[in-house]
Amino acid sequence: MYPTYQVFVAMTISLVLTAVLFPLWIRLLRAGNIGQQVRADGPQGHLIKQGTPTMGGVLILLVVAVVFFIMQLFVMHHVGRQIVLVVVVMLACGVLGFIDDWSKVSRERSLGLKPRAKLIWQGIIAIAFCLLAVNWAHVPSWVQIPLTSTKIDFAALTSTLSIGGLSIAVPWPYLALVFTMVSAESNAVNLTDGLDGLAAGTVTIVTFAYSGIAFKQDSLATALLAASIGGACIGFLWHNSYPADIFMGDTGSLGLGAAIAALAVITKTELLLVIIGGIYVIETLSVIAQVGSYKLTGKRVLRMAPIHHHFEMLGWSETKVMVRFWIITGVMAGLGFAMFFFQDARL
Repeated sequence: MYPTYQVFVAMTISLVLTAVLFPLWIRLLRAGNIGQQVRADGPQGHLIKQGTPTMGGVLILLVVAVVFFIMQLFVMHHVGRQIVLVVVVMLACGVLGFIDDWSKVSRERSLGLKPRAKLIWQGIIAIAFCLLAVNWAHVPSWVQIPLTSTKIDFAALTSTLSIGGLSIAVPWPYLALVFTMVSAESNAVNLTDGLDGLAAGTVTIVTFAYSGIAFKQDSLATALLAASIGGACIGFLWHNSYPADIFMGDTGSLGLGAAIAALAVITKTELLLVIIGGIYVIETLSVIAQVGSYKLTGKRVLRMAPIHHHFEMLGWSETKVMVRFWIITGVMAGLGFAMFFFQDARL
């Protein structure tokens, strides 16, 4: 089977499975009265979404994992260590998101886990991922400057720990970078998940860009996983498009955000993630600017944060904001891929 065909098959199977299985999942969630809790201080038009089934991310992540491992075992006949770690970090952050979602549903409020507790667990997952990536999966701890052949050694300050006879290298600068990437990206996708179809659409575009990068690197396993994520998100969009029948919840947003960060690590495009996932940078900076401005001056720079709500408050329809943010994501992901292609061609 040709590699391009395998990637297309993985994407298609994930897409069809999610699209077909979600009606059943939605019925199960409604039967269990598992619905979205809407912020009281959010846009007033969102109050009608109260009670809409959530935790769609459970099905997205399960479909991605199942399709990917089936493709790996029956087509490639083996599963590589690096890509296993990506799946594990995706599912681990998905479980954290599930706990957060369940806390909201069971307590019938829009706030779940405390931010500090969530960040601590994201940190634990990120640290475990980094140490396993470096010591078990042999991911190099250098970082390449985009558009150049320059590589910065992030292992310059490394400690070696001996645990149970095993020597574990701890590259502190790289560990800090990976911690920042995983926690920031998972939270950024979570921030973006505020409009029907917005997070799923942007994740689709970003993961397809990473599928192309992995394919160019001859890493078929990584391309298959990224394509599976994109396909599953498209299938989810059939039910999440405005007006949404279901939301992905923190289960989906935290898991998918962590997967994007992990894909950047194993493809050695850590810095390019800022461009490829630029929409998440914009969303995060809008919240930082809003909070910082209010604390320092008592004034808000946006009508509401994150920035997609600001445009809603200006009178843009939810669909208009979503589509325009998709376009911005496409431009930035395309630019990031072009930068990688140019860099790879020079090398």
